[in-house]
Amino acid sequence: MSLNRPVILVSNDDGVHASGIAALASALESLGDVYVVAPDTEQSARSHAITLTRPLRLRSVRERVFSVDGTPADSVYVALHHRDLLPLRPSLVVSGVNHGLNMGSDVFYSGTIAAAREAALRGIDSLAVSTPGDGDVSLAAKIALDVAAKLLRQALTRAASQPASLWNLNVPRGPEILGVKITRQGERIYDEMVEVRADPRGRPYLWIGGPTVRHPTLEGADTTAFDQGWASLTPLTIDATHGQEIGAMEQLFAQK
Repeated sequence: MSLNRPVILVSNDDGVHASGIAALASALESLGDVYVVAPDTEQSARSHAITLTRPLRLRSVRERVFSVDGTPADSVYVALHHRDLLPLRPSLVVSGVNHGLNMGSDVFYSGTIAAAREAALRGIDSLAVSTPGDGDVSLAAKIALDVAAKLLRQALTRAASQPASLWNLNVPRGPEILGVKITRQGERIYDEMVEVRADPRGRPYLWIGGPTVRHPTLEGADTTAFDQGWASLTPLTIDATHGQEIGAMEQLFAQK
């Protein structure tokens, strides 16, 4: 570790051995001292769950790479609060590269984004990175490096009183990508279904969620930019307050 280099924490929801996280960690080495703390197995769509009902196991995989037998949010929480794991507080947290997109309503379910959000909740600028399941994770990691370099410069000069930023990057398959476009959250519409099946002993079980997803064309949305060949970069908020509703609700509850 160099005292002159920032610490960058890398996590994901595909597991510590996924090719996407290896590509991302390797790319980010040029920016700082990279530490990987990630789930030991795939934790896709676990959202921001944390584990409170059983102990967690932390294992050293190799130098600066650790696994946690929990969720993505668990992994980042452990990395930030374990007193002997990281030498310094990270200047930036990057989650990914996820094997599968995280656009539109995916932000509510994604473990990849939850890992980044956990850091943002602790005041650390963070970035979630995703590409299609058949996308090129090395290409996605290269684009993530360019974005992370800008965010790191922002993080190192940001006043302590300013809130942390949380960004969501989705990279097309390539090889030709037009660049990075700042977008807003779009819509993703999944098949909604509950399929009832029976196991070999006749006991029923359920399989939820349909096999396909679609999205409408919306001006300025992450989904639209992605379809056009751009890597979409969307700022996400941590404060879930619906500010526009406050005045109307105050009036409603003031009525006798």
